[in-house]
Order: sequence, then structure tokens, then C-alpha cells
Amino acid sequence: MARKEFEVQQVLKAYRKGVISEELFAKEMAELSGAADGNGVAAKSPQRAPRMRSVTGDVSIDSGAIFKAMKGKTYDRAAGDLGNIVALEHVNVTVPDQEKATLFYINGLGLTRDPYMMTGPANMWVNVGRSQFHLPTGKPQVLRGHIGVVLSDTDLLRQRLESVREALAGTRFACREGDGFIETVCPWGNRIRCYAPNNRFGPMALGIPYVEFDVPRGSADGIARFYSQIMGAQAAPLEDGQGRFACVTAGNGQNLFFRETDRPIPPYDQHHIQIYINDFSGPHRRLLAKGLVTQESDQHQYRFQDIIDPDGGQVLFTIEHEVRSMRHPLYLRPLVNRNPAQNIMRYEPGSDARNWAMPSPG
Repeated sequence: MARKEFEVQQVLKAYRKGVISEELFAKEMAELSGAADGNGVAAKSPQRAPRMRSVTGDVSIDSGAIFKAMKGKTYDRAAGDLGNIVALEHVNVTVPDQEKATLFYINGLGLTRDPYMMTGPANMWVNVGRSQFHLPTGKPQVLRGHIGVVLSDTDLLRQRLESVREALAGTRFACREGDGFIETVCPWGNRIRCYAPNNRFGPMALGIPYVEFDVPRGSADGIARFYSQIMGAQAAPLEDGQGRFACVTAGNGQNLFFRETDRPIPPYDQHHIQIYINDFSGPHRRLLAKGLVTQESDQHQYRFQDIIDPDGGQVLFTIEHEVRSMRHPLYLRPLVNRNPAQNIMRYEPGSDARNWAMPSPG
């Protein structure tokens, strides 16, 4: 009897995850319902193909009743779509001082310097869950807008930021409490909003859920058209309490926001973002036809800067995109993320690493 209950749970889990179809689920559950006679003795059944087996168990499950209850269940399948942009991998800004950058990003924010790549004194890659900051040495660059970061220890974050305040005196470093976030400013003016994990960001416990750019008034609709028609992304103009903006899906739980503002927008200083896309050649072909490709980097990467309105051709905003295919050697490279709460005074064995996602409930 225990075997039957186990198999029921396996089939249920496979169905809930979409691994097997509703038709196959019905067939499997019907067969399992008749797998034993009234005395609990296995009944003989005709030979059949091997079935899907999974996990989870509750000995009281009546498989026939479960199937009837689930048969009419519907799903919003569009909620699983990402569009063509599958990941926002990094934000790149140059910094003039690697020591101050270490104090802010590593000691203050509690992030992790990548131990395998760019380990010299002229550049630093900083891991944030599945994303990164790239911080090569150079004249300071400032993103026109702000970057959202999810951290699972915002209480300790306040302490860490306070601990680097004195060492960063005389720079643009600052921090303040916002509505549901802590906004901090790097020594050269980049604004980073730090959030605790939230349903808004899916299971993300550590990562970069969005980058928000300040763009001229009246440009959100055209920017949404650009990402939809040229890049094949999910994009739409939206409006909230702060005004109108373009929302572009840039990965699982990740977005690019382009928020309209009347404030003067500083000149572009060559900072960039990097994205991975599924259809690599289609956007390249459309960008090339409009003269927008600025660099043919290699087989798996190209770059462009200007975002135009496909309806009229006018430039709406400029931000370099480092565009990579999913065949790029760095795609899905595992990133090391440390637990910044660990120290030699209060060391907890087995707690050195931090996961990018919250544990699944149940």
C-alpha cells in the first residue's frame, strides 16, 4: 500500500510541475486507483509503458477525488513567458579607486568579489546572486537612475554601511531609509536601492532585480516599442504613482525600467549593462539595418548604444547594451556568494555561503 501512495504522490508532483500532460495524468491516476483490490492486494493489470515517478506523500490521498478536483484547474501560461531577454547579468561602471570600491561594495553592501575572474588590482567583478557589478579602474561613471539590489540581511546592512562611513568620508557616500528600501550612494554617486526579499522579486534572496533609468518626458512609449519590436522583449509603457515609465522584462524576476522625468539628464558617460538573449540573430539583423550596432565583439557578443523609436527613428535614450547569446561561454557560470555575517569572532561552521534564492516553502 505504501508503494501505491508513493506513486500517487510522484504523479501528482510531475503534473503540478507540468512535466506530464493532463491526459497522461488522468491515465496514470486511473490506473493507480485500480492498482489494489479491496483487501489491499495488488490487482493484475495489462502491461503498460513505464510511467513518470516523482516525490511527496500523504497516505490519506484519494487519487480519484484529487483528479476530479484538479481537472477543472486552469493556469495562466503567459505568466511563464520571459520574452527574448533571459537574464540581466551585469552593470558596468568604472571607478577611480579599487580600495574605496572594495570598502563600499564588499564591506558595506556585503557582496562578494569573484574569486576566479578579474582578480588583479585594475578591475573587480562583484557577485550579487546570479548577477554582477563590473568595476574596472577609470574615470568615475555614474548611471543615470538607480540600481535595485535584493539582500536578505537588511538589518546587518545598516550596520555594515555605518562601519564604512568614516573610511569613505570626503566622497559622495551616503545612505538613507526609503519606503521599503535602504538607498545608499557609492563613493562616486551611483545610487543603489537595497530591498529585503519580497514577492515582487519572486524567490530572489540576493541579486539585481532591476535597473531604473531616468529618461526624457514622452519617451516611455517609444522605448517600449523599441524593446518589443527590435529586441523581441516583453515591454510595455506603464504608469504608477511616480509617473509614466517603460517596463522591459529582462530575465526571471528582473526588469529594466525607463522612468520619465523633467529633471535634466546628465550626458552619457559610457557605463553599460549586459544582457543575454535567446534569439541572438534577429535583434542583430534589425539593429544592423538601422545602423545601431556599435561593436561586433565576437561570435557570441555584439553591442549597441542608442534606443530609438521604431515609428520615427529618433533617438530616445543612450545606454550601451553588451548583448550575448546563450551560447556564450560565461552564460550560467556559477557565481560564488559569501555570507557576510561570518567573521572570526562569531564563526558558524557550514554557513560560509549564501544562496541566491529563498528556500521553497513546504
